[in-house]
Amino acid sequence: MKKIISSLVIALVFLVGCSSPTKSIEESDYILVVGKSLDNITLNDQFGNPHKIDENTKKVIVAFSKDMAHLCNDYFDTKSPTYLSDNNTQFIADVSSAPSLIRSLFIMPGLEDFKHTVLLLTDEDTALAYKASLSTEKIIVVYLENKLITDIKTINTELELKETIEAN
Repeated sequence: MKKIISSLVIALVFLVGCSSPTKSIEESDYILVVGKSLDNITLNDQFGNPHKIDENTKKVIVAFSKDMAHLCNDYFDTKSPTYLSDNNTQFIADVSSAPSLIRSLFIMPGLEDFKHTVLLLTDEDTALAYKASLSTEKIIVVYLENKLITDIKTINTELELKETIEAN
């Protein structure tokens, strides 16, 4: 009986610890908005190394959902390690909604196997500012000129991803 109660308490603590209240942010705090600059953005990659959006970056591909992140990573994994940088593109994946235990045991080690750079959104509050007002079940393509967002589009398929990245 003691083991059952202990197990229930541990399960309850785990579930409560993994849930968080729904948060909201002000529209002025949205990051991915046409006309905004990504000049001060720094995100860590899958190895914990910080990266800034540089002036050569023309497109940022963002995947908020697990399915879209898998689609992107599977496609990028078939290309050379410099495919994204050769096409002036950076890739951001949102892993913030995964419980920290799952993230550290499974997601991060899996991401470290990729030869391409994956910039990560690991904090839910930060991720919320990125995905506010966007369709999170699609791949988001952010077009930049001198770090300034000039357009935002959504795509759904690997073919669209390839065409978008390789377009001038």
